[in-house]
Amino acid sequence: MNILKTTILLAAACALTSSQTFAGTPATPMAAPAKSRVSGTLSLTVDTHFISYGADTWAGGTSFSNALFHPQLEIGVQMSEELKLIFGSWWDVNDKAVSSIGGKVQEVDLWAGFAYTAGKVTYTMLYQEWMYAGASERIVDLKVGYDTFLKPTLTLHGRVDGNGGQEEGVVGVLSGSYDFAAGPVNFSIPGAVAVVTDGYHGGDAGFAYASLGLQGSIALKGAFDGTTLSAGVTYYHTEDSVLPGNVDSDFVTGNIGVSFSF
Repeated sequence: MNILKTTILLAAACALTSSQTFAGTPATPMAAPAKSRVSGTLSLTVDTHFISYGADTWAGGTSFSNALFHPQLEIGVQMSEELKLIFGSWWDVNDKAVSSIGGKVQEVDLWAGFAYTAGKVTYTMLYQEWMYAGASERIVDLKVGYDTFLKPTLTLHGRVDGNGGQEEGVVGVLSGSYDFAAGPVNFSIPGAVAVVTDGYHGGDAGFAYASLGLQGSIALKGAFDGTTLSAGVTYYHTEDSVLPGNVDSDFVTGNIGVSFSF
């Protein structure tokens, strides 16, 4: 009888131990899927003008009927909370001239660099190759942005090697944007003012242009999550003595496009 009682107590103890081990011990939570360090955006945009730091590249002037296709892809690799690597490409596609690249591709721009965020300040440095007309223009950009009202950004755009005898020099751009929403549409009012060094655009040094725009975008949901539709207009006032190649000193540009983020 004592042996039977002892056996029953041992069995009960084993069962209790077993139940505490597998049922009483909190299960180790499954790790949440790691967030990808790689992100990117593909943009497909149709513009009425190609404006390069105030220069009306294809002499669109006050005409609003041009259709220039400008696809862009930018990839970011988050190395740490503060540091992100940046790689990208932008194309100018149109039939305005015989292409030196192929088809209707007039220009291909490539860039690589990094962005470092310290508190509300983000420092971005990019090296760029702008390939067109059978040669390359080489650029180094430094941007400093402050995450506050109007999102002010100072950009120093340096041409370190010209294409076809262009002067080396710097464009300084102070820009910002006021953002707001109206229902499902997100609006922004971007503005900028720029100065250039002597000969950068083939003219004098000093004030180059000021711009003010209105952009609207709608972020799609559900099956189209990550897709954004956008459109906008921008008014430019440029200085003739600094930008002598522009056919008009005052003009409006337009854009419409779609972007896919991942």
